[in-house]
Amino acid sequence: MQIRVLQRSVLPGFGLTMGVTVFYLGLIVLLPLAALVLKSATVPWQQFWDTVCDPRVMASYRLSFGASLIAAAVNAVFGFIVAWVLVRYSFPGRKLVDAMVDLPFALPTAVSGIALTALYAPGGWLGRWLTPLGIPAAYCRLGVVIALTFIGMPFVVRTLQPALEDLDPELEEAAASLGASRLQTFRRVLLPGILPALLTGFALAFARGLGEYGSVVFIAGNMPMKTEIAPLLIITKLEQYDYAGATAIAVVMLSASFLLLLAINMLQWWSRRHSE
Repeated sequence: MQIRVLQRSVLPGFGLTMGVTVFYLGLIVLLPLAALVLKSATVPWQQFWDTVCDPRVMASYRLSFGASLIAAAVNAVFGFIVAWVLVRYSFPGRKLVDAMVDLPFALPTAVSGIALTALYAPGGWLGRWLTPLGIPAAYCRLGVVIALTFIGMPFVVRTLQPALEDLDPELEEAAASLGASRLQTFRRVLLPGILPALLTGFALAFARGLGEYGSVVFIAGNMPMKTEIAPLLIITKLEQYDYAGATAIAVVMLSASFLLLLAINMLQWWSRRHSE
């Protein structure tokens, strides 16, 4: 006859931790979002619609969402390469390169914007070579994409690194011994294992780009209908004491971001289910 001895956990149980979790998320996340929605609900529907459909506002939406998607896609490709090199290869200066990945986390966004502007402006170190080639990289939409790529890169790399470390290199060797090409090995062996992490990094980089302000405002040029992002337009309306207009734009950004992130999470769930 076996006697099972139940050991008491050192940490609090589910009830207490769940209560703290719900309270903390409600106070930090749900309460501000609820205040934003309730504030926008006080705006008459016609005024709300006219505000969010204004041509200047629509242009800022297109730039914010479009540049964030492009930057997240670029980071998904090159972030995978960086993570692969850091995980699979040992080389002099590897720890230094690994630390450099976190620089966009550590730098204040305003400092990042000033540094990127000084680098890519027509008289900057890189801008002086790009401008004669007809490639303006500052004070244009390309500058917005560059800034969002810079601040979103660590999200992809840091999300992919644990997934790549969990992959067994012997699986790749087995695929190669069975005659699989490098492309087939990547598509059938590597990609299914890292796809959920890759989608997570993409979603985090995309969400970070949507709300970015400091690093973009310096390099974008902030020209209405051309290089004006939605967060800047929200700040502009707040400075004009147009709180109704600012909350209306913010609610649309929040709703669209939530729907896109929900779609990406559903895609993650689908990829995990089919990879099992």
